[in-house]
Amino acid sequence: MATRANPAKTENTVKIASTAANAAPAKPKQAAKPARKAPTAVRPGSKPSSGVAAKSAAKAKSATRIQVDRSPRTRPEAASVAAFLAALADSQQRADSGVVLDMMRAATGCEPVMWGGSIVGFDRYHYRYDSGREGDMPIVGFSPRKQSLVLYIMPGFADHEALLAQLGKHSTGKSCLYVKRLADVDRGVLERLVRGSVEEMRRRHRAGQAGS
Repeated sequence: MATRANPAKTENTVKIASTAANAAPAKPKQAAKPARKAPTAVRPGSKPSSGVAAKSAAKAKSATRIQVDRSPRTRPEAASVAAFLAALADSQQRADSGVVLDMMRAATGCEPVMWGGSIVGFDRYHYRYDSGREGDMPIVGFSPRKQSLVLYIMPGFADHEALLAQLGKHSTGKSCLYVKRLADVDRGVLERLVRGSVEEMRRRHRAGQAGS
C-alpha cells in the first residue's frame, strides 16, 4: 500500500531550502597581521648592529666638525710677505701694496706677517668672546683683492667720520676700508686713519705683543 506524503512536512522542507539559498554568503576570515618585531636590546660588551654603529659614527663626526669650526681660521703663517706681493698679477696693485706696507710698518713699528693666505698683518691682539671662542688677530693689516685693496681698520669707523669725508673715493664695511687704487685717495689722510686705528687698538688691548 502506498504511503501518503505529509503536506505540512513538505512545506517546511521547502521553506528551509529557500531560506538557505537566499542567505548571504559568509565572509572569508582575514589573515592575522604579523606582529611587529620588538627591537633587539644591545647587551653590554656586545657589538652594536650596523645601523647603530653608523649613527654613532655620524654623531662623532658631527661633534668633531663643530669642534674644528670653533678654532680660528686666520692665523699667522711662515709664508713670505715679499713673495706674496711679488706674485700679484696687477703691477699697480703691487705698487700700492708696497706703499701701504711701508705706511703700516711705520705706524706699528712691526714687521709684516702673513695671516692666512692673503692678509698682511702687523702686531697682534688677543680676543675672547662670551661664547668662549678666542684667538689672535693683527692690529692692522691689508689684503690685495681682485676688485680692490682692503685695509683692516679694526676699531671700525664710528670715530673717523671726519677723516673719511676727506679721504676720497672709497667704501667701508664693519672694519674694512675698500680702495680701488691709492691714486683715488689722499695718502696723508689715509696715514692718519691708519695711525689712529693702531693707537686705539693698543689702548684697548694693552697686552698686545708689539714687535711680533
